[in-house]
Amino acid sequence: MATRADMTPAGKRILDAAGGLFYREGINAVGVALVADTAGVTKKTLYDRFGSKDELVVHYLQRRHDDWWAYLDERLAAAAPPRTLVLIDAYVSHPGLEAARGCAFINAAAELPPGHAGWEVIRAHKRAVRTRLAELIAQDAPQADAEDLAEHVFLLIEGAIAHTGIDGGDGRVQKARDLAARLLREDARAG
Repeated sequence: MATRADMTPAGKRILDAAGGLFYREGINAVGVALVADTAGVTKKTLYDRFGSKDELVVHYLQRRHDDWWAYLDERLAAAAPPRTLVLIDAYVSHPGLEAARGCAFINAAAELPPGHAGWEVIRAHKRAVRTRLAELIAQDAPQADAEDLAEHVFLLIEGAIAHTGIDGGDGRVQKARDLAARLLREDARAG
């Protein structure tokens, strides 16, 4: 897969246009003609750069992961413990997130058929989040069973972020954050 640095200016414009459209409107609702028109290129140029809409979707998801992950790393580097909560905050504070749409990966999972190449990006993203949670919990609450607690917090976050798209706001993510903080405190006291 071509990285952003490897892309031509037209490829970058296509990916920018697709990213905004796929996230706001939904992958299945957006055709390549709209993406090409929004990017100011021809459909031929889109196909020359990405080969197919399916491949464009894979690039979109990978870019969402890369952008969110860079944002998360930046936030974590500047944060004091407990940094587990910073990961939760990144779900609602990322500049590319609209509360009315929720998680791009959950949304894509709801739209993509089984076997679509985008599924691997979605699964890799979610595995990476779960792994990072366990790492952060091990640092924040060394006496805790980091894997077990990470699974609980991961499920809290996933359920809450799914509801941002349903509820149109981040109230449940804030409640999930409060519950995660309580779990971290309880594990710290138990240790």
